[in-house]
Amino acid sequence: MRKAKVHRELFNLIKKEAFFKKKVLLSSGKVSNYYIDLRKITLQSKGAYLVANLLWEEIKREKFSFLGGPTLGADPILSAIAYHSYLKGKPLKTFIVRKERKKHGQAQVIEGPPLKKKSRVIIIDDVATTGASLGEAAKKLIPLGVKIVKAWVIVDREEGAKEFLSKLGISLNSLFRLSDFLK
Repeated sequence: MRKAKVHRELFNLIKKEAFFKKKVLLSSGKVSNYYIDLRKITLQSKGAYLVANLLWEEIKREKFSFLGGPTLGADPILSAIAYHSYLKGKPLKTFIVRKERKKHGQAQVIEGPPLKKKSRVIIIDDVATTGASLGEAAKKLIPLGVKIVKAWVIVDREEGAKEFLSKLGISLNSLFRLSDFLK
């Protein structure tokens, strides 16, 4: 499928099934008149396919060793991209950053293959509002000695995430912006 067609198809799917015009309290603590519930997209086969296809096209030429992001928004996206990358003959290693260290098992905060010092990583999430989720993930990764190449989200709500992450030296990229859905 051509990139423009996949992009349009994902946009239409999000607008139809995951974009809500209603007053809602966001995880950032802000109140918004719009809510985008991307788990309604990333946890269904068609949505996962479209997201993986588009994000793969965006990241495949980057020089990086690992792809990861904060749980829970990144979890289905990472699985979809990992599967997609395997089918393309370029399997990726992915990881998930927990909000807090597990209290049992190996008591890890980063789940997945061990990240090596100086590894180049891309972090992803479903939606960025203030950038706090990606920023918290970055703050757990940086002490490990990894280099965060860039960050990707499906939708940037355009409420300061790009600027916040820029202060951490991370470039935020998105497939869509909230303003795309308000046209």
